[in-house]
Amino acid sequence: MKIALGFGTQTQEIQVPEKNLLAVLEANKVAFALTGEAEVRRALEAPIGSPRLGEIVRPGETVAIVTSDITRPCPTGKILPPLLEELFAAGIRPEDVTVTFALGSHRGHTEEERKKLMGPAWGVVACRDSDPDGCVHLGDTRRGTPVDIDAAVAKADRRILLANIEYHYFAGYSGGAKSLMPGVSTRAAIQANHSRMVEDAACAGRLEGNPVRQDIEEAAALCGADFIVNVVLDAHKEIVRAVAGDMTAAHREGCRFLDTMYRTSIPRRADIVVVSQGGAPKDLNLYQAQKALDNAKHAVRPGGIIVLVGSCREGLGEKTFQEWMLWAKEPDDLIRRVREDFKLGGHKAAAIAMVLKNAEIDLVSDLDPDLVKRIFLHPWPTAQAALDHAFETLGADASVIVMPYGGSTLPCAENE
Repeated sequence: MKIALGFGTQTQEIQVPEKNLLAVLEANKVAFALTGEAEVRRALEAPIGSPRLGEIVRPGETVAIVTSDITRPCPTGKILPPLLEELFAAGIRPEDVTVTFALGSHRGHTEEERKKLMGPAWGVVACRDSDPDGCVHLGDTRRGTPVDIDAAVAKADRRILLANIEYHYFAGYSGGAKSLMPGVSTRAAIQANHSRMVEDAACAGRLEGNPVRQDIEEAAALCGADFIVNVVLDAHKEIVRAVAGDMTAAHREGCRFLDTMYRTSIPRRADIVVVSQGGAPKDLNLYQAQKALDNAKHAVRPGGIIVLVGSCREGLGEKTFQEWMLWAKEPDDLIRRVREDFKLGGHKAAAIAMVLKNAEIDLVSDLDPDLVKRIFLHPWPTAQAALDHAFETLGADASVIVMPYGGSTLPCAENE
């Protein structure tokens, strides 16, 4: 069976013998009445747990719209036109609206990238990157996380949050309150929140009792958001469901829908898992591609092999993550370090090390092979070459699971 995997803006193809193929994990079949902007308009007309946006805002108020940065697939350019129409119909002036790209701990954008993200809204309203050095302190959560929010966002009269919802390996799901924390927060605040990733309840697909998600939502509540528009995307990054309204209630409904699409059952864990983030922009660097790896760990048996397919054309992707990966002499160094001195960025290095305790990781990327070896992974020029190696190592009868959209698909073994 031939299977194409996203690799940057291109694809890598593998051939898997039918007898070895345990599953190809893609979205479950779900019927969609509307898609794209039409679905966003439907959600705006039927908000969840909230009045319509036009009943919330008042003429003369300033509106901060917080949306995702270039590393996320959130289709801001498709969400903004109907959203702005509703704001303008309510008397909000274009000059009173500012779109803020939530950088979290990521790099800033080029002007061309901001233009691409804004789509038809470019030039209609102002846009900017969040400023981690220009935040205001609004208090602390019960867990001691400082609530430091971008000043322009915090001081606006109204806040509207945009995001796509997908699984997050320790916050449970993306979207909702995450646009504020960590989206437009300081590095120290993000670090304090993310330090709880080591707790067992901090895992993909879990909201209730998840200490990271609970802390995120408590922090966001101290700042407040008047409205959200979150979307669920299909494999082609098309909007297939939108939810709008209350920051928590609407987000929960979006998460429930995501589960119907992307929570996938597997008969058992496989010997070999081949996984991709689905291509650009989600595989710009290893820091981002790690998300697919973390979902793949739920599909591979102990002692198996994960083949991670991702361009990583921008390198490792984050300063602290890179420093930790290059510092360690062995994977266990990273696990010990994150327990003794949690650092944002280093947490993903430790997450990779935790996967390495259970499985070999082979990486198909644009990274220098010597660099890949230095960070305890096995470099391969193509996905097929890596798969051939896995069969040679584990035997011709080895079972295979393929995850073409690993960052979105959450495997659940039937016997677990």
